[in-house]
Amino acid sequence: MDTPSPDTPSPDAPHGSGEGAPISRIVSEVARACPGERITLGQMSEAFGDRAFGLLVLLLCLPALLPGAAMVFGLPLLLLGVQMGLGRQQPALPRFMARQSIRRADLLRLAEGSSRWLGRVERYVRPRPGPFTGAAGDRLVGWLTVWTAVMLILPGPGTNGPPAFGNIVMALGVVEHDNRVVGWGAALTAGGCLVATGMLLALCWMGWQGLSWLL
Repeated sequence: MDTPSPDTPSPDAPHGSGEGAPISRIVSEVARACPGERITLGQMSEAFGDRAFGLLVLLLCLPALLPGAAMVFGLPLLLLGVQMGLGRQQPALPRFMARQSIRRADLLRLAEGSSRWLGRVERYVRPRPGPFTGAAGDRLVGWLTVWTAVMLILPGPGTNGPPAFGNIVMALGVVEHDNRVVGWGAALTAGGCLVATGMLLALCWMGWQGLSWLL
């Protein structure tokens, strides 16, 4: 990976540095730290160290909101969630997953679009230590991310958006070390996953009833 120029802000710079809304600023950090037309998950993990979990979860959930893209990003999200839930400090990605990439232009476009509907949350994000920013909070975030990933992988109409939105808010709090936002995001993620799980169970029940009627 290319060495950043002296005037390039370090990815380990204080979270409050830079301009713009948090998601736009975080994506700008990624773009500066990972040069090239495409940015791989491995590059992001290497460049951002102990911030990599929250960063990767955030960036994987953004494209998961796009139609047809959720299942593609669900598997790496599942792996990250399990590792975070088990207490790992940094992600360990298998080679095939580390090579997965996203176009720089698509990443920037997603950041611009997300800022419109996350604007209210982003205005309140700032470093606030607390129980959700400690080790136990990280484990909770990890297992909620696993639940979100399962909802993204399983096909179902309208089951992607609510869990992914909550997970984005939760991951944003993790990256910015904001106890309050992590708590909000955890509640939104749990609620979104409960709604999605209920919808999938209802679809399975209707499918079973339809099959029984046909047979």
